This record gives sequence, structure tokens and C-alpha cells, in this order.
Amino acid sequence: MAVRRGAFALVALCAVLALAVEGAVAKRPLVPAMFVFGDSLVDVGNNNRLDRCNVSCKANHRPYGVDYPCHSPSGRFSNGYNLADQLAQQLGFAASPPPFLYLSNASAIRRISTGINFASGGSGLLPTTGNKACVEVVPMSEQVGNFTSLVRRWSAGSGGRTAPDVISKSLVFISVGSNDLFEYADHYITEANISSPSRNDTAFLQELIASYTSYVKDLHAAGARKFSVLSPSLVGCCPFQRKVAKDYGDVDQLGCLGTANNLSRQLHPMVASMLQGLSQELPGMSYSLGDAIGMAGWVFTNTNFTADRACCGAGDFGASLCNSSVPLCPDRSGYFFWDRYHPTEAASAITAKALFGGAAGPGRFVSPVNVQQLVAPRP
Repeated sequence: MAVRRGAFALVALCAVLALAVEGAVAKRPLVPAMFVFGDSLVDVGNNNRLDRCNVSCKANHRPYGVDYPCHSPSGRFSNGYNLADQLAQQLGFAASPPPFLYLSNASAIRRISTGINFASGGSGLLPTTGNKACVEVVPMSEQVGNFTSLVRRWSAGSGGRTAPDVISKSLVFISVGSNDLFEYADHYITEANISSPSRNDTAFLQELIASYTSYVKDLHAAGARKFSVLSPSLVGCCPFQRKVAKDYGDVDQLGCLGTANNLSRQLHPMVASMLQGLSQELPGMSYSLGDAIGMAGWVFTNTNFTADRACCGAGDFGASLCNSSVPLCPDRSGYFFWDRYHPTEAASAITAKALFGGAAGPGRFVSPVNVQQLVAPRP
């Protein structure tokens, strides 16, 4: 994986401005550090540093970042802050920790005490996810490997005294799996046959869970104890998938791609069961699971968000690529989707608040506890 280490002056300047603005009101963080893993919902610029990554899998061009400090693209797949930023702000940080690929080896060691974002747009639970659409991503296996390697180096440098305490008290936030579902559904709808005898949803989803399990175990072995996990949302309802549903006649009751949404609904309880089992198996592990399906369903039926069209995009459902040549809605706060795949800053804010302080328990949007309860000091 080719990585450039040169300075991006404008992005750095805007990041400093964002920290200054938020820092004026930020409270003392509830955890020492936050570590972020996953895909484009939480990527804050790692894909910018991937030489072979397609432009469609980067958010380093306008109008991305139109509502971000400096009104400039930062690598976030959003009009402003994304979910990683907003959950970090709920915890008392200024914004998401910095992207790993922007850090030198020395600065990464220093930053691990307050957090790092390892997420990469287009990546998934499987190592091959994203290769076709993006050419180059940082897969979850590599994201986790980067973290564990960094912890080992930090622990060795500190004589093993500081690292375990900081890592165990910090929050690991994971939002991944949507791209795996996108690619699987796309294959059987547009390339193969939706009823192909080779299609085996159960085996596919079990493969995702097996990979997920190994990543959580590796993170735990590196010292992580507190996990906030967001399961994939109604992935068939993003504007691009709505267009696929219309084109191929696979429209569900929400007007979305039925095959993709069915996969999401099957995966969520499997993730819940995985986390429950791991929390009983791995010493000291605790978790909070966010039900993005329930959250999205509630927003679609109980708010005035425009949910069937992208703010930035052209054609049916605004499902084209988002760039400076396509229409841009004037009121981003009224749209659920920023581009053909990703939520607006306003929509992400609802998710972040639900994850952090929403009512927790069976049948709720978060279980068994919310993030605020997860990170609270134990008596």
C-alpha cells in the first residue's frame, strides 16, 4: 500500500481551526482515548493517502466539507462532521482523532494516548471488500493490525506501564459491514441472478461474523475492553440502492432495495449474539451495540427529513456521483443523505446522540447499555 507522508496544508489548517472552535466548548473527555475502525461512515481522511484509491472512494474534493470549518473537503464523506466526530464530541473530544495515515511513526506513538482513527472508506469485514469499487482501501484486518502493532511499540517504549491502563479505559468504536452487504447484493442482482443456486446468504453472513469475531478478539488481546459497535443500517435505502431497486424491480415496502435490507436485518441479531458471547468469553470486555436499522426506520417515519434523495447528486434519487458539477440542496439539515451512500451531518448527529445517551435495553436503539454508561467509571 503506497502512502504519501507530505503535509496537506489546507486540510491541516482547517483541522486546527476545527479543534480550536470545538475546544472552546469541549468538556474533559470521559475516556483517555478513542480508537475508530470501519468504513466511510467514520473515515476522516485515511483514503486521501491511498495512491491507487479511486476518486469515487475519496472525499477530498468539493462540495464535500461544504459545512466543515473552512468549508473545505477534509476526507470525510459528509457535508461537515461525520459520525466519528460526533460521537467523539459526545465523549468530550473536539472531534474524531486524526487519521492514522496522516501520522508519522513518531507522532502515531504520541497520539495513541488520546486516540487515532484507522477507518477507510470502501472497506469491509472481508479482506477483498472494496477492491473492485475502490481498487485500494485499508481492510479491517490491516486497520486492526496497525492498531495492535502500534500498541506493542508504545508498550515497549513505556516499559509496559502506561499502555495497558490507557487502552483498557479507552473506547473502541467500530462501524463496518455495509460495504460487504452492498457488494454481495450487487453481485446477485446486477451480475448473477437473485435466485441463483450458488447464493447462500447464511454462509455469507456467517463468514462476516467469523471475521468480525477475530477482529474483536485481536483488539481485546491488545488491551481494548470497551467496545461501541454500530451494525449496518438499512443499506438498501441509500439513494444509489434505491435506483438499483427501481432498475431491477427489487423494491421493498420502504421503496428501497429489498435484497440489501434483508441482509442488514439478518446480520444485526448475529452481531448482537456475537458480542454477547464474546463479552462472556473475553475477560473484562463490555460493549454497547447500536441498532442502525431501528434508528433509520424511526427517522424515516418520524421526522421531516428528505430520505429518498441525496442532497448532492443528479438523476433518479440524486444517485450520481457527488461533485461540483451536480445540484446541491440549499438546506443540508433537511436531508438524511448527503450523497448517494452517506448521511448528512444532521442525520449522523441523531445517530451519535442515540449511541451515546439513548435509552438502552432490549428493543431499544442501543443495548445492553449506551456509550455513556459503557465508559462510566466502575465502582
